[in-house]
Amino acid sequence: MQGTTPRRPRVLLADDHAVVLEGLRRVLEPECEIAGTVTDGRALVEAALRLKPDVVVADISMPLLNGIEAVQQLKKSAQNVRVVFLTMHSDVSYAAKALEAGGLGFVLKSSAADELLTAIREAMFGRKYVSAALSSQVMEALSKRGSRLAENAEALTGRQREVLQLVAEGKTLKEIAGILHVSPRTVEFHKYRIMEQLGLRSTGELTQYAIRHGIVGT
Repeated sequence: MQGTTPRRPRVLLADDHAVVLEGLRRVLEPECEIAGTVTDGRALVEAALRLKPDVVVADISMPLLNGIEAVQQLKKSAQNVRVVFLTMHSDVSYAAKALEAGGLGFVLKSSAADELLTAIREAMFGRKYVSAALSSQVMEALSKRGSRLAENAEALTGRQREVLQLVAEGKTLKEIAGILHVSPRTVEFHKYRIMEQLGLRSTGELTQYAIRHGIVGT
């Protein structure tokens, strides 16, 4: 009796660039079913819970909610979700944070054609995969828990990091309140507490901090 053909993984793609999404679709469709595409982190959380894909392929730098924060929120509701981060960021600290957030893969966009399918296959078995160019450095960084990776940003609550990202993206207090379904006064309080906690004095300093710590893209 011949063996059955393995089921094609259902993959949800998340990236805020349409050309990237189209390129990923072309790379993956021969071996994967594309369950859907989204262009921001909040849409990623909603779509992942609704579509229940086998694997989520997500960029880190996305509007409204970055990929790492989106996955952390998703993990609270869908513990078994498998995530492969696909990013242009080759900084080891990004990779370490992505894996600590629950990602099973970290693939550089420059290597996507060669490595993304492998990362998805590994994720299907619950195994980690990191781009070959970063693998040894990332494992070393993960083994050194604390120090550089436990910076002030880690002390912020999830809601504070959401507010920080939206402020850094140039949203007004009223716009942020609408996105988060809270009052502008609540947003203002969170912003004040963030600035106090991080020792920052202006919205410009908040924005620079968010960029420096990978909370928003440049």
